[in-house]
Amino acid sequence: MTANNVYFSEMASDGGVRSPYSAYNAWFEKQDSDRLDRKSQEAEAFFRRTGITFNVYGQSDAEERLIPFDLVPRILSNTEWTKLSKGIDQRVRAINAFLHDLYNRQEILRAGVVPIELIAHNDAFLPQMIDFTPPGGVYTHIVGTDIVRTGEDEFYVLEDNARTPSGVSYMLENRETMLQMFPELFSKIKVQRVSDYPKNLRASLEATAPPGCSDKPFVVVLTPGIHNSAYYEHSFLADQMGVELVEGHDLRVVDGRIAVRTTRGFRAIDVIYRRVDDDFLDPLTFNSASLLGVPGVMDMYRAGKITIANAPGTGVADDKAIYSYMPDIVEFYTGEKAILKNVETHRCSEPQTLKYVLNNLADLVVKEVHGSGGYGMLVGPAASKVEIAEFAEKLKARPANYIAQPTLSLSTVPIFTEAGLAPRHVDLRPFALVSPNGVNIVPGGLTRVALTEGSLVVNSSQGGGTKDTWVLEG
Repeated sequence: MTANNVYFSEMASDGGVRSPYSAYNAWFEKQDSDRLDRKSQEAEAFFRRTGITFNVYGQSDAEERLIPFDLVPRILSNTEWTKLSKGIDQRVRAINAFLHDLYNRQEILRAGVVPIELIAHNDAFLPQMIDFTPPGGVYTHIVGTDIVRTGEDEFYVLEDNARTPSGVSYMLENRETMLQMFPELFSKIKVQRVSDYPKNLRASLEATAPPGCSDKPFVVVLTPGIHNSAYYEHSFLADQMGVELVEGHDLRVVDGRIAVRTTRGFRAIDVIYRRVDDDFLDPLTFNSASLLGVPGVMDMYRAGKITIANAPGTGVADDKAIYSYMPDIVEFYTGEKAILKNVETHRCSEPQTLKYVLNNLADLVVKEVHGSGGYGMLVGPAASKVEIAEFAEKLKARPANYIAQPTLSLSTVPIFTEAGLAPRHVDLRPFALVSPNGVNIVPGGLTRVALTEGSLVVNSSQGGGTKDTWVLEG
């Protein structure tokens, strides 16, 4: 599983083309390179006009950036997708069961499957959620599971995003862009649709409305505001679902309900799809200095008057130290072996493991347990001796804050360049919707691609781009 400069190509196979790409390759070979170059420029112009941008935290300039889009799709066969979706469904069900257990009976801790210390000292575990079950028993209404591939049948879960997973707007816009640029492709090749996601998202959220909701549930998207890096997505999803986009100051407690200010007064809300972090959600319960949340929303939540998606406290499930126990968690709650494998993970909180990691930093990827977006991590093979030495000191100072993993031989998919097709490393973030009616997984997801030759870092904040992801019909 360690990098060895031999990577699985999802398109090429023994000098030929793998079956999922055969129809696309036949089309591509007939295309004029100048036309494709123009189409690539058109896509960039479309993204700029539409405002498909993101902000990068910690940068000196506040300029919004485009996420680079590559016009060569990432293609999965129906058979490949069936295996992936079964594994995601199993994992998502286990995560929800784990969260319910963790905040109620805590049987998994009593059984010693997960060390109690990992929970007791975990900032993402919220005591305010103890002995409370969200409406419908759903904690993670939207889950983004990051998956990497290393071989023909080798898929690994890199991490679980159970708090406020982002990126689905780019998945939808990537497909819309491809449909506009190459309509003839979709008449030749039968690709499963992703355009139903907003409709399914709204239906899934409505299905988790509190029991007292008698009429059609009133749903809103709660955003921190225009300065948030994912604000485009918040606005996009609210628009696509046909619901209100609100900020904390638009909401308040009125007659024992959370209500939104309208031109006709305040209207009670049933479901909040929140894109505000736990700590800022309610200044009366969490961070008292927060101006982003809604005072009193947690009291209304625990009283069963509102649904919050995703539930507060779900972050403990995507903690990277908890991740290392996921195969055991899946088996504990489903009675089945995990369909999708975990990446081998070293917990730096353990003294012997820390010693191993420090001695092998040049060969490992080290991540913060609460980190995201590619921040705060070390990619050993790509780091200088100085960077490794500096990171070692941080690791010694706070070992429990880190986990380490081998450098995977991530699969490659071609990107379009001036010189023709060139392989680049990719990952995949499929999105699962969870409601009392079951798990609904959009066929495909967001493929992120490392645009720099040889790079294994696909995050947009670190210079990565995106691709349309095709799942072929049967």
